[in-house]
Amino acid sequence: MPTSTPPAPAPAHGTTVDLVVAGSGTGMAAALAAREMGLDVLIVEKTDYVGGSTALSGGAFWIPASSLLAAEGAVDSPERAELYLRSVVHGTSPDQRWENFLRHGDETVRMLQRTTPMRFMWSKGYSDYHPELPGGTAAGRSCECKPFDLSVLGAERARLRPTGLKSPVPMPITGFDYKWMNLMTRVPGRAVPRVVQRVSQGIGGKLLGREYAAGGQALAAGLYAGVLRAGIPVWTRTSVQRLTTDGDRVTGVVLEQDGREVTVRARRGVVLAAGGFDHNIALRHEFQSEALEPGWSLGNEGNTGDAIRIGQEVGADLDLMDQAWWFPAVAPLPGAAPLVLLAERSLPGSLIVDRHGRRFVNEATDYMSFGQRILERERAGDAVGSMWMVFDQRYRNSYVYAAGLFPRMALPDSWYAAGIAHRADDPADLARRTGLPVEGLVASLRRFNELAAAGVDDDFGRGASAYDRYYGDPTVAPNPNLRPLQGQLYAVRIVLGDLGTCGGLRADGHGRVLRSDRSPIDGLYAIGNTAANAFGATYPGAGATIGQGLVYGNVVARHAAGRKAPAAGATSSPS
Repeated sequence: MPTSTPPAPAPAHGTTVDLVVAGSGTGMAAALAAREMGLDVLIVEKTDYVGGSTALSGGAFWIPASSLLAAEGAVDSPERAELYLRSVVHGTSPDQRWENFLRHGDETVRMLQRTTPMRFMWSKGYSDYHPELPGGTAAGRSCECKPFDLSVLGAERARLRPTGLKSPVPMPITGFDYKWMNLMTRVPGRAVPRVVQRVSQGIGGKLLGREYAAGGQALAAGLYAGVLRAGIPVWTRTSVQRLTTDGDRVTGVVLEQDGREVTVRARRGVVLAAGGFDHNIALRHEFQSEALEPGWSLGNEGNTGDAIRIGQEVGADLDLMDQAWWFPAVAPLPGAAPLVLLAERSLPGSLIVDRHGRRFVNEATDYMSFGQRILERERAGDAVGSMWMVFDQRYRNSYVYAAGLFPRMALPDSWYAAGIAHRADDPADLARRTGLPVEGLVASLRRFNELAAAGVDDDFGRGASAYDRYYGDPTVAPNPNLRPLQGQLYAVRIVLGDLGTCGGLRADGHGRVLRSDRSPIDGLYAIGNTAANAFGATYPGAGATIGQGLVYGNVVARHAAGRKAPAAGATSSPS
Protein backbone atom coordinates (compact mmCIF):
# COMPACT_ATOMS: atom_id res chain seq x y z
CA MET A 1 0.00 0.00 0.00
CA PRO A 2 1.16 3.57 -0.61
CA THR A 3 2.91 5.38 2.22
CA SER A 4 1.38 8.69 1.22
CA THR A 5 -1.38 10.06 -0.97
CA PRO A 6 -0.32 10.86 -4.54
CA PRO A 7 -0.40 14.55 -5.50
CA ALA A 8 -3.46 15.87 -7.29
CA PRO A 9 -3.20 15.30 -11.04
CA ALA A 10 -2.26 18.08 -13.42
CA PRO A 11 -5.53 19.39 -14.88
CA ALA A 12 -6.31 17.91 -18.29
CA HIS A 13 -7.09 20.48 -20.97
CA GLY A 14 -7.56 20.70 -24.70
CA THR A 15 -4.24 21.04 -26.50
CA THR A 16 -2.17 19.84 -29.45
CA VAL A 17 1.00 17.77 -29.15
CA ASP A 18 3.03 15.59 -31.48
CA LEU A 19 2.51 12.31 -29.65
CA VAL A 20 0.06 11.11 -27.00
CA VAL A 21 1.15 8.07 -24.98
CA ALA A 22 -1.65 6.30 -23.10
CA GLY A 23 -0.09 4.39 -20.21
CA SER A 24 2.84 5.08 -17.90
CA GLY A 25 4.64 1.72 -17.72
CA THR A 26 6.97 1.00 -20.62
CA GLY A 27 5.02 3.72 -22.41
CA MET A 28 7.46 6.07 -20.69
CA ALA A 29 10.20 4.67 -22.97
CA ALA A 30 8.18 5.77 -25.99
CA ALA A 31 7.84 9.24 -24.50
CA LEU A 32 11.56 9.49 -23.71
CA ALA A 33 12.61 8.37 -27.20
CA ALA A 34 10.15 10.75 -28.85
CA ARG A 35 11.23 13.67 -26.68
CA GLU A 36 14.88 13.01 -27.49
CA MET A 37 13.97 13.28 -31.17
CA GLY A 38 12.41 16.66 -30.57
CA LEU A 39 8.74 15.71 -30.39
CA ASP A 40 6.24 17.33 -28.06
CA VAL A 41 4.86 14.46 -25.95
CA LEU A 42 2.04 13.95 -23.46
CA ILE A 43 1.60 10.89 -21.21
CA VAL A 44 -1.87 10.11 -19.86
CA GLU A 45 -2.41 7.56 -17.10
CA LYS A 46 -5.79 6.17 -16.07
CA THR A 47 -4.90 5.51 -12.43
CA ASP A 48 -3.53 7.70 -9.64
CA TYR A 49 -0.06 6.23 -10.01
CA VAL A 50 2.77 6.21 -12.53
CA GLY A 51 4.58 2.98 -13.33
CA GLY A 52 1.93 0.53 -14.51
CA SER A 53 2.61 -3.17 -14.13
CA THR A 54 6.31 -2.42 -14.64
CA ALA A 55 6.43 -0.99 -11.11
CA LEU A 56 4.90 -4.21 -9.75
CA SER A 57 7.25 -6.52 -11.63
CA GLY A 58 10.64 -8.04 -10.98
CA GLY A 59 12.01 -5.31 -13.23
CA ALA A 60 14.26 -7.44 -15.46
CA PHE A 61 14.43 -6.73 -19.18
CA TRP A 62 15.47 -9.22 -21.86
CA ILE A 63 17.22 -7.45 -24.73
CA PRO A 64 19.80 -9.67 -26.47
CA ALA A 65 23.15 -8.75 -28.03
CA SER A 66 23.33 -5.28 -26.48
CA SER A 67 26.40 -3.19 -25.74
CA LEU A 68 25.41 -3.42 -22.06
CA LEU A 69 25.75 -7.22 -22.14
CA ALA A 70 29.06 -6.94 -23.97
CA ALA A 71 30.40 -4.45 -21.41
CA GLU A 72 29.37 -6.81 -18.60
CA GLY A 73 31.28 -9.71 -20.16
CA ALA A 74 28.42 -11.62 -21.76
CA VAL A 75 29.15 -13.47 -24.98
CA ASP A 76 26.24 -12.89 -27.35
CA SER A 77 25.68 -11.82 -30.94
CA PRO A 78 22.76 -10.70 -33.12
CA GLU A 79 23.16 -13.93 -35.09
CA ARG A 80 22.81 -16.15 -32.02
CA ALA A 81 19.88 -14.10 -30.76
CA GLU A 82 18.16 -14.38 -34.14
CA LEU A 83 18.70 -18.13 -34.18
CA TYR A 84 17.22 -18.41 -30.69
CA LEU A 85 14.16 -16.28 -31.37
CA ARG A 86 13.45 -18.03 -34.64
CA SER A 87 13.56 -21.32 -32.72
CA VAL A 88 11.51 -20.25 -29.73
CA VAL A 89 8.85 -18.15 -31.49
CA HIS A 90 8.45 -20.90 -34.09
CA GLY A 91 6.03 -19.03 -36.33
CA THR A 92 3.59 -17.94 -33.61
CA SER A 93 4.34 -14.26 -34.37
CA PRO A 94 5.25 -12.56 -37.68
CA ASP A 95 9.02 -12.53 -38.20
CA GLN A 96 9.08 -8.75 -38.61
CA ARG A 97 7.86 -8.33 -35.04
CA TRP A 98 10.75 -10.10 -33.33
CA GLU A 99 13.28 -9.15 -36.01
CA ASN A 100 12.64 -5.44 -35.47
CA PHE A 101 12.84 -6.02 -31.72
CA LEU A 102 16.35 -7.42 -32.22
CA ARG A 103 17.33 -4.68 -34.66
CA HIS A 104 16.48 -1.88 -32.24
CA GLY A 105 17.45 -3.53 -28.92
CA ASP A 106 20.88 -2.04 -28.35
CA GLU A 107 19.72 1.32 -29.65
CA THR A 108 17.00 1.28 -26.98
CA VAL A 109 19.40 0.42 -24.16
CA ARG A 110 21.66 3.30 -25.20
CA MET A 111 18.68 5.64 -25.37
CA LEU A 112 17.68 4.75 -21.80
CA GLN A 113 21.26 5.25 -20.62
CA ARG A 114 21.22 8.75 -22.12
CA THR A 115 17.75 9.86 -21.05
CA THR A 116 17.48 8.47 -17.51
CA PRO A 117 19.70 8.38 -14.40
CA MET A 118 19.51 4.58 -14.27
CA ARG A 119 22.50 2.28 -14.36
CA PHE A 120 22.03 -1.31 -15.47
CA MET A 121 23.62 -4.67 -14.79
CA TRP A 122 23.59 -8.14 -16.32
CA SER A 123 21.84 -10.86 -14.30
CA LYS A 124 24.64 -13.29 -15.06
CA GLY A 125 23.59 -16.91 -14.96
CA TYR A 126 19.85 -16.21 -15.22
CA SER A 127 19.33 -18.66 -18.06
CA ASP A 128 17.11 -18.05 -21.06
CA TYR A 129 13.83 -19.88 -20.52
CA HIS A 130 14.57 -22.35 -23.33
CA PRO A 131 18.39 -22.52 -23.33
CA GLU A 132 18.43 -25.94 -24.94
CA LEU A 133 17.04 -24.52 -28.21
CA PRO A 134 19.45 -23.31 -30.93
CA GLY A 135 20.93 -19.95 -29.98
CA GLY A 136 19.85 -20.23 -26.35
CA THR A 137 22.22 -19.46 -23.50
CA ALA A 138 22.48 -20.73 -19.95
CA ALA A 139 24.42 -17.58 -19.05
CA GLY A 140 21.30 -15.58 -19.89
CA ARG A 141 20.57 -12.23 -21.51
CA SER A 142 18.47 -10.61 -18.77
CA CYS A 143 19.50 -7.28 -17.27
CA GLU A 144 18.05 -5.05 -14.59
CA CYS A 145 18.40 -1.64 -13.03
CA LYS A 146 20.88 -1.33 -10.20
CA PRO A 147 19.33 -0.21 -6.87
CA PHE A 148 17.88 3.23 -7.51
CA ASP A 149 17.29 6.13 -5.12
CA LEU A 150 13.55 6.91 -5.25
CA SER A 151 14.10 10.21 -3.45
CA VAL A 152 15.35 11.75 -6.72
CA LEU A 153 11.68 11.97 -7.68
CA GLY A 154 11.15 14.61 -5.00
CA ALA A 155 7.49 15.45 -4.47
CA GLU A 156 6.60 13.10 -7.32
CA ARG A 157 7.80 10.13 -5.25
CA ALA A 158 4.26 9.75 -3.90
CA ARG A 159 2.96 9.31 -7.45
CA LEU A 160 5.09 6.21 -8.12
CA ARG A 161 2.98 3.06 -8.06
CA PRO A 162 3.71 1.27 -4.78
CA THR A 163 4.87 -2.32 -4.70
CA GLY A 164 2.92 -5.04 -2.97
CA LEU A 165 6.14 -6.60 -1.64
CA LYS A 166 7.34 -5.42 1.74
CA SER A 167 10.58 -6.11 3.57
CA PRO A 168 10.93 -6.03 7.39
CA VAL A 169 13.88 -3.64 6.95
CA PRO A 170 14.84 -1.31 4.08
CA MET A 171 16.78 -3.43 1.59
CA PRO A 172 16.74 -3.16 -2.22
CA ILE A 173 16.69 -6.76 -3.45
CA THR A 174 17.66 -7.30 -7.07
CA GLY A 175 16.64 -10.40 -8.97
CA PHE A 176 20.19 -11.68 -8.70
CA ASP A 177 20.11 -11.16 -4.92
CA TYR A 178 16.82 -13.06 -4.67
CA LYS A 179 18.31 -16.27 -6.03
CA TRP A 180 20.88 -16.44 -3.25
CA MET A 181 18.76 -15.02 -0.45
CA ASN A 182 16.27 -17.81 -1.13
CA LEU A 183 19.10 -20.23 -0.32
CA MET A 184 20.40 -18.45 2.78
CA THR A 185 20.24 -21.56 4.98
CA ARG A 186 21.82 -23.75 2.31
CA VAL A 187 24.67 -21.56 1.03
CA PRO A 188 25.15 -18.89 3.71
CA GLY A 189 28.57 -18.01 2.34
CA ARG A 190 26.93 -16.69 -0.84
CA ALA A 191 23.70 -15.39 0.69
CA VAL A 192 24.69 -13.67 3.93
CA PRO A 193 27.13 -11.16 2.38
CA ARG A 194 24.43 -10.12 -0.12
CA VAL A 195 21.89 -9.68 2.68
CA VAL A 196 24.37 -7.58 4.66
CA GLN A 197 25.20 -5.50 1.61
CA ARG A 198 21.56 -4.74 0.80
CA VAL A 199 20.56 -4.06 4.40
CA SER A 200 23.52 -1.70 4.74
CA GLN A 201 22.58 0.03 1.53
CA GLY A 202 18.93 0.34 2.59
CA ILE A 203 19.49 1.53 6.15
CA GLY A 204 22.54 3.59 5.27
CA GLY A 205 20.61 5.25 2.50
CA LYS A 206 17.81 6.17 4.90
CA LEU A 207 20.31 7.86 7.19
CA LEU A 208 21.46 9.95 4.22
CA GLY A 209 17.92 10.81 3.14
CA ARG A 210 17.87 8.27 0.31
CA GLU A 211 15.36 5.53 -0.44
CA TYR A 212 16.91 2.71 -2.44
CA ALA A 213 14.68 0.31 -4.35
CA ALA A 214 15.32 -2.48 -6.81
CA GLY A 215 13.33 -4.51 -9.31
CA GLY A 216 10.29 -3.00 -10.97
CA GLN A 217 10.21 -0.10 -8.54
CA ALA A 218 13.72 0.93 -9.58
CA LEU A 219 12.99 0.61 -13.30
CA ALA A 220 9.69 2.50 -13.15
CA ALA A 221 11.23 5.20 -10.95
CA GLY A 222 14.20 5.55 -13.27
CA LEU A 223 11.95 5.95 -16.30
CA TYR A 224 9.81 8.48 -14.43
CA ALA A 225 12.90 10.41 -13.35
CA GLY A 226 13.86 10.66 -17.01
CA VAL A 227 10.36 11.81 -17.94
CA LEU A 228 10.43 14.52 -15.27
CA ARG A 229 13.90 15.63 -16.30
CA ALA A 230 12.77 15.90 -19.93
CA GLY A 231 9.79 18.04 -18.92
CA ILE A 232 7.24 15.58 -20.33
CA PRO A 233 3.82 16.22 -18.77
CA VAL A 234 2.03 13.27 -17.17
CA TRP A 235 -1.69 13.55 -16.51
CA THR A 236 -2.76 10.93 -13.99
CA ARG A 237 -6.36 9.97 -13.26
CA THR A 238 -6.93 10.61 -16.96
CA SER A 239 -8.35 7.92 -19.23
CA VAL A 240 -8.67 7.70 -23.00
CA GLN A 241 -12.34 7.49 -23.87
CA ARG A 242 -12.02 7.28 -27.64
CA LEU A 243 -9.84 8.22 -30.55
CA THR A 244 -10.47 11.08 -32.95
CA THR A 245 -10.04 10.50 -36.66
CA ASP A 246 -9.88 12.30 -39.97
CA GLY A 247 -10.94 9.72 -42.53
CA ASP A 248 -8.74 6.68 -41.93
CA ARG A 249 -6.19 8.63 -39.92
CA VAL A 250 -6.08 8.78 -36.10
CA THR A 251 -5.64 12.41 -35.11
CA GLY A 252 -5.95 12.47 -31.35
CA VAL A 253 -7.83 11.38 -28.25
CA VAL A 254 -10.82 12.32 -26.16
CA LEU A 255 -9.78 12.16 -22.51
CA GLU A 256 -11.78 12.05 -19.30
CA GLN A 257 -10.53 13.36 -15.98
CA ASP A 258 -12.77 13.56 -12.92
CA GLY A 259 -15.92 13.49 -15.04
CA ARG A 260 -14.78 16.14 -17.50
CA GLU A 261 -13.90 15.44 -21.15
CA VAL A 262 -11.22 17.21 -23.17
CA THR A 263 -9.81 16.61 -26.65
CA VAL A 264 -6.08 16.44 -27.36
CA ARG A 265 -4.90 16.55 -30.94
CA ALA A 266 -1.84 14.41 -31.82
CA ARG A 267 0.05 15.51 -34.92
CA ARG A 268 2.27 12.41 -35.13
CA GLY A 269 0.14 9.76 -33.55
CA VAL A 270 -1.28 8.02 -30.49
CA VAL A 271 0.56 5.22 -28.66
CA LEU A 272 -1.65 2.77 -26.77
CA ALA A 273 0.51 1.43 -23.93
CA ALA A 274 -2.14 0.94 -21.28
CA GLY A 275 -1.64 -2.76 -20.52
CA GLY A 276 -3.79 -5.74 -21.35
CA PHE A 277 -7.12 -7.04 -20.05
CA ASP A 278 -5.77 -8.60 -16.85
CA HIS A 279 -8.75 -7.55 -14.72
CA ASN A 280 -11.55 -7.86 -17.26
CA ILE A 281 -12.88 -11.23 -16.22
CA ALA A 282 -15.53 -11.30 -18.96
CA LEU A 283 -12.85 -11.05 -21.67
CA ARG A 284 -10.68 -13.57 -19.87
CA HIS A 285 -13.52 -16.07 -19.76
CA GLU A 286 -14.31 -15.41 -23.42
CA PHE A 287 -10.76 -15.80 -24.76
CA GLN A 288 -8.87 -17.83 -22.15
CA SER A 289 -10.58 -19.97 -19.53
CA GLU A 290 -13.79 -19.92 -17.52
CA ALA A 291 -11.82 -21.44 -14.64
CA LEU A 292 -9.99 -18.13 -14.05
CA GLU A 293 -11.26 -16.04 -11.17
CA PRO A 294 -11.15 -12.31 -10.36
CA GLY A 295 -8.15 -11.33 -8.29
CA TRP A 296 -5.78 -13.98 -9.63
CA SER A 297 -3.85 -11.57 -11.87
CA LEU A 298 -0.87 -9.63 -10.54
CA GLY A 299 -1.14 -6.97 -13.25
CA ASN A 300 -1.92 -3.35 -12.46
CA GLU A 301 -5.57 -3.00 -11.43
CA GLY A 302 -6.12 -0.44 -14.20
CA ASN A 303 -5.52 -3.07 -16.89
CA THR A 304 -9.09 -3.73 -17.96
CA GLY A 305 -8.69 -3.82 -21.72
CA ASP A 306 -9.77 -0.23 -22.40
CA ALA A 307 -7.01 0.44 -24.91
CA ILE A 308 -7.79 -2.76 -26.78
CA ARG A 309 -11.46 -1.78 -27.03
CA ILE A 310 -10.55 1.72 -28.19
CA GLY A 311 -8.37 0.27 -30.94
CA GLN A 312 -11.13 -2.06 -32.05
CA GLU A 313 -13.49 0.89 -32.40
CA VAL A 314 -11.37 2.25 -35.25
CA GLY A 315 -11.03 -1.10 -36.99
CA ALA A 316 -8.07 -2.78 -35.23
CA ASP A 317 -7.67 -6.55 -35.44
CA LEU A 318 -6.84 -8.78 -32.47
CA ASP A 319 -4.28 -11.54 -32.06
CA LEU A 320 -3.11 -14.01 -29.38
CA MET A 321 -5.99 -13.18 -27.05
CA ASP A 322 -5.66 -16.62 -25.45
CA GLN A 323 -2.18 -15.80 -24.19
CA ALA A 324 -0.95 -14.38 -20.88
CA TRP A 325 2.26 -14.24 -18.90
CA TRP A 326 0.97 -17.08 -16.75
CA PHE A 327 2.38 -17.46 -13.25
CA PRO A 328 1.34 -20.13 -10.70
CA ALA A 329 0.62 -18.61 -7.31
CA VAL A 330 -0.62 -19.48 -3.84
CA ALA A 331 -4.42 -19.30 -3.83
CA PRO A 332 -5.24 -15.85 -2.44
CA LEU A 333 -7.11 -15.22 0.76
CA PRO A 334 -10.30 -13.16 0.33
CA GLY A 335 -9.38 -9.59 -0.57
CA ALA A 336 -5.65 -10.38 -0.81
CA ALA A 337 -3.35 -10.69 -3.80
CA PRO A 338 -1.98 -14.05 -4.91
CA LEU A 339 1.60 -14.89 -3.90
CA VAL A 340 3.76 -15.97 -6.83
CA LEU A 341 5.79 -19.16 -6.81
CA LEU A 342 9.05 -18.78 -8.72
CA ALA A 343 12.07 -20.49 -7.16
CA GLU A 344 9.77 -22.49 -4.90
CA ARG A 345 8.70 -24.79 -7.74
CA SER A 346 12.28 -25.65 -8.66
CA LEU A 347 13.59 -26.52 -5.22
CA PRO A 348 14.06 -30.14 -4.17
CA GLY A 349 11.64 -31.80 -1.77
CA SER A 350 8.51 -30.55 -3.52
CA LEU A 351 6.10 -31.47 -6.31
CA ILE A 352 2.77 -30.28 -7.75
CA VAL A 353 -0.27 -32.49 -8.36
CA ASP A 354 -3.61 -32.09 -10.13
CA ARG A 355 -7.14 -32.96 -9.01
CA HIS A 356 -6.30 -36.66 -9.46
CA GLY A 357 -3.35 -36.37 -7.09
CA ARG A 358 -0.97 -36.89 -10.03
CA ARG A 359 1.99 -34.88 -11.32
CA PHE A 360 1.29 -33.33 -14.71
CA VAL A 361 4.20 -31.02 -15.49
CA ASN A 362 7.86 -30.25 -14.91
CA GLU A 363 7.31 -28.04 -11.87
CA ALA A 364 10.52 -26.08 -12.54
CA THR A 365 9.62 -25.05 -16.08
CA ASP A 366 9.19 -21.37 -16.91
CA TYR A 367 5.93 -19.96 -15.59
CA MET A 368 4.34 -19.19 -18.98
CA SER A 369 4.87 -22.77 -20.17
CA PHE A 370 3.46 -24.00 -16.85
CA GLY A 371 0.24 -22.10 -17.47
CA GLN A 372 0.01 -23.21 -21.08
CA ARG A 373 0.22 -26.83 -20.00
CA ILE A 374 -2.76 -26.28 -17.67
CA LEU A 375 -4.85 -24.75 -20.46
CA GLU A 376 -3.86 -27.51 -22.91
CA ARG A 377 -5.25 -30.03 -20.44
CA GLU A 378 -8.46 -28.04 -20.06
CA ARG A 379 -8.98 -27.78 -23.82
CA ALA A 380 -8.32 -31.50 -24.21
CA GLY A 381 -11.20 -32.23 -21.82
CA ASP A 382 -9.10 -33.33 -18.84
CA ALA A 383 -8.90 -30.20 -16.70
CA VAL A 384 -6.13 -30.04 -14.11
CA GLY A 385 -8.65 -28.68 -11.63
CA SER A 386 -7.56 -28.12 -8.05
CA MET A 387 -3.74 -27.94 -7.86
CA TRP A 388 -1.66 -28.58 -4.77
CA MET A 389 2.01 -28.03 -4.06
CA VAL A 390 3.26 -30.75 -1.75
CA PHE A 391 6.50 -30.48 0.25
CA ASP A 392 8.06 -31.82 3.43
CA GLN A 393 9.39 -30.32 6.65
CA ARG A 394 12.97 -30.26 5.44
CA TYR A 395 11.85 -28.14 2.49
CA ARG A 396 10.02 -25.75 4.85
CA ASN A 397 13.11 -25.50 7.04
CA SER A 398 15.40 -24.75 4.10
CA TYR A 399 13.85 -22.19 1.75
CA VAL A 400 11.91 -18.95 1.54
CA TYR A 401 8.30 -19.60 0.50
CA ALA A 402 5.90 -17.29 -1.34
CA ALA A 403 8.43 -14.43 -1.08
CA GLY A 404 7.64 -13.70 2.58
CA LEU A 405 7.88 -16.89 4.65
CA PHE A 406 11.47 -17.41 5.75
CA PRO A 407 12.90 -20.85 6.53
CA ARG A 408 11.36 -22.55 9.58
CA MET A 409 8.53 -20.03 9.76
CA ALA A 410 5.16 -21.75 10.14
CA LEU A 411 2.63 -21.42 7.38
CA PRO A 412 0.09 -18.75 8.37
CA ASP A 413 -2.87 -19.91 10.47
CA SER A 414 -5.09 -18.02 8.04
CA TRP A 415 -4.03 -20.41 5.27
CA TYR A 416 -5.15 -23.41 7.30
CA ALA A 417 -8.39 -21.69 8.30
CA ALA A 418 -9.17 -20.90 4.66
CA GLY A 419 -8.40 -24.45 3.55
CA ILE A 420 -5.55 -23.47 1.26
CA ALA A 421 -2.96 -25.25 3.43
CA HIS A 422 -2.93 -28.64 5.15
CA ARG A 423 -0.35 -30.77 6.95
CA ALA A 424 -0.22 -34.45 7.73
CA ASP A 425 2.18 -37.18 8.80
CA ASP A 426 1.68 -39.40 5.76
CA PRO A 427 0.52 -39.15 2.12
CA ALA A 428 -2.81 -40.90 2.68
CA ASP A 429 -3.83 -38.52 5.47
CA LEU A 430 -2.70 -35.52 3.39
CA ALA A 431 -4.85 -36.75 0.51
CA ARG A 432 -7.90 -37.00 2.75
CA ARG A 433 -7.36 -33.49 4.14
CA THR A 434 -7.00 -31.92 0.67
CA GLY A 435 -9.83 -33.93 -0.87
CA LEU A 436 -7.49 -35.63 -3.35
CA PRO A 437 -7.83 -39.32 -4.28
CA VAL A 438 -5.78 -41.26 -1.75
CA GLU A 439 -4.56 -43.83 -4.25
CA GLY A 440 -3.50 -41.15 -6.74
CA LEU A 441 -1.49 -39.05 -4.30
CA VAL A 442 0.15 -42.03 -2.60
CA ALA A 443 1.21 -43.47 -5.95
CA SER A 444 2.50 -40.08 -7.16
CA LEU A 445 4.66 -39.56 -4.09
CA ARG A 446 6.05 -43.09 -4.35
CA ARG A 447 6.92 -42.58 -8.02
CA PHE A 448 8.38 -39.11 -7.41
CA ASN A 449 10.58 -40.36 -4.58
CA GLU A 450 11.95 -43.14 -6.79
CA LEU A 451 12.85 -40.65 -9.53
CA ALA A 452 14.29 -38.14 -7.07
CA ALA A 453 16.50 -40.78 -5.47
CA ALA A 454 17.89 -41.60 -8.91
CA GLY A 455 18.34 -37.91 -9.72
CA VAL A 456 16.56 -38.20 -13.08
CA ASP A 457 12.95 -37.20 -13.75
CA ASP A 458 12.00 -39.72 -16.43
CA ASP A 459 8.40 -38.48 -16.41
CA PHE A 460 8.78 -34.72 -16.98
CA GLY A 461 12.49 -33.93 -17.21
CA ARG A 462 12.77 -31.71 -14.13
CA GLY A 463 16.35 -30.57 -13.79
CA ALA A 464 17.34 -31.32 -17.39
CA SER A 465 17.30 -27.65 -18.43
CA ALA A 466 19.77 -25.00 -17.28
CA TYR A 467 16.74 -22.84 -16.53
CA ASP A 468 15.43 -25.45 -14.07
CA ARG A 469 18.79 -25.61 -12.34
CA TYR A 470 19.15 -21.84 -11.96
CA TYR A 471 16.65 -21.86 -9.09
CA GLY A 472 17.68 -25.27 -7.79
CA ASP A 473 19.64 -26.03 -4.64
CA PRO A 474 23.34 -26.44 -5.54
CA THR A 475 23.97 -28.40 -2.34
CA VAL A 476 21.68 -31.23 -3.47
CA ALA A 477 23.18 -33.87 -5.77
CA PRO A 478 22.99 -35.37 -8.32
CA ASN A 479 20.05 -33.17 -9.35
CA PRO A 480 19.62 -29.75 -7.66
CA ASN A 481 15.88 -29.85 -8.41
CA LEU A 482 15.05 -33.30 -6.98
CA ARG A 483 15.01 -34.87 -3.52
CA PRO A 484 12.67 -37.53 -2.05
CA LEU A 485 10.06 -36.28 0.42
CA GLN A 486 9.99 -37.73 3.92
CA GLY A 487 8.45 -37.04 7.31
CA GLN A 488 5.74 -34.48 7.89
CA LEU A 489 4.09 -33.25 4.70
CA TYR A 490 2.41 -30.02 3.70
CA ALA A 491 0.07 -29.15 0.83
CA VAL A 492 -0.66 -25.61 -0.35
CA ARG A 493 -3.35 -24.92 -2.94
CA ILE A 494 -2.12 -23.04 -5.99
CA VAL A 495 -3.95 -21.27 -8.80
CA LEU A 496 -3.12 -20.10 -12.30
CA GLY A 497 -2.16 -16.47 -11.76
CA ASP A 498 -0.41 -14.22 -14.25
CA LEU A 499 1.70 -11.11 -14.64
CA GLY A 500 -0.73 -9.76 -17.22
CA THR A 501 -2.27 -10.78 -20.51
CA CYS A 502 -0.15 -10.62 -23.67
CA GLY A 503 -2.69 -10.79 -26.47
CA GLY A 504 -4.24 -7.65 -27.88
CA LEU A 505 -4.11 -5.36 -30.87
CA ARG A 506 -2.38 -6.84 -33.88
CA ALA A 507 0.69 -4.73 -34.72
CA ASP A 508 3.46 -4.76 -37.31
CA GLY A 509 7.22 -4.39 -37.03
CA HIS A 510 6.88 -0.61 -36.60
CA GLY A 511 4.35 -1.02 -33.80
CA ARG A 512 1.54 0.24 -36.05
CA VAL A 513 -1.89 -1.18 -35.27
CA LEU A 514 -3.27 -3.31 -38.09
CA ARG A 515 -6.72 -3.99 -39.48
CA SER A 516 -7.90 -7.50 -40.30
CA ASP A 517 -6.66 -7.02 -43.89
CA ARG A 518 -3.19 -6.26 -42.39
CA SER A 519 -3.28 -2.63 -43.49
CA PRO A 520 -1.94 -0.18 -40.84
CA ILE A 521 -4.19 2.34 -39.13
CA ASP A 522 -2.40 5.61 -39.81
CA GLY A 523 -1.36 7.38 -36.62
CA LEU A 524 -2.12 4.54 -34.20
CA TYR A 525 0.51 2.45 -32.39
CA ALA A 526 0.35 -0.23 -29.69
CA ILE A 527 3.13 -1.48 -27.42
CA GLY A 528 3.52 -3.55 -24.26
CA ASN A 529 0.60 -5.76 -23.30
CA THR A 530 -1.87 -3.69 -25.30
CA ALA A 531 -0.25 -5.23 -28.39
CA ALA A 532 -0.12 -8.92 -29.22
CA ASN A 533 3.11 -10.45 -27.92
CA ALA A 534 6.00 -9.90 -30.33
CA PHE A 535 7.23 -13.36 -29.31
CA GLY A 536 3.94 -15.06 -30.10
CA ALA A 537 3.01 -17.82 -27.69
CA THR A 538 6.39 -17.89 -25.95
CA TYR A 539 8.46 -16.24 -23.21
CA PRO A 540 12.12 -16.22 -24.34
CA GLY A 541 13.69 -15.13 -21.05
CA ALA A 542 13.26 -13.20 -17.82
CA GLY A 543 12.11 -9.68 -18.66
CA ALA A 544 10.91 -10.38 -22.20
CA THR A 545 7.63 -8.58 -21.51
CA ILE A 546 9.37 -5.43 -20.28
CA GLY A 547 12.10 -5.78 -22.89
CA GLN A 548 9.71 -5.68 -25.82
CA GLY A 549 7.76 -2.82 -24.23
CA LEU A 550 10.91 -0.72 -23.93
CA VAL A 551 12.19 -1.56 -27.40
CA TYR A 552 8.88 -1.04 -29.15
CA GLY A 553 8.50 2.23 -27.28
CA ASN A 554 11.65 3.35 -29.06
CA VAL A 555 10.51 1.83 -32.37
CA VAL A 556 7.14 3.59 -32.44
CA ALA A 557 8.70 6.91 -31.41
CA ARG A 558 11.12 6.71 -34.31
CA HIS A 559 8.37 5.83 -36.75
CA ALA A 560 6.10 8.61 -35.48
CA ALA A 561 8.95 11.12 -35.75
CA GLY A 562 9.30 10.20 -39.42
CA ARG A 563 5.61 10.60 -40.22
CA LYS A 564 4.37 13.61 -42.08
CA ALA A 565 2.26 15.72 -39.76
CA PRO A 566 -1.20 16.75 -41.05
CA ALA A 567 -1.62 20.23 -42.41
CA ALA A 568 -2.51 22.90 -39.88
CA GLY A 569 -6.23 23.26 -39.45
CA ALA A 570 -7.10 19.71 -40.51
CA THR A 571 -10.37 18.61 -38.99
CA SER A 572 -11.01 15.55 -36.91
CA SER A 573 -14.00 13.86 -35.38
CA PRO A 574 -14.52 11.43 -32.49
CA SER A 575 -14.53 7.85 -33.66
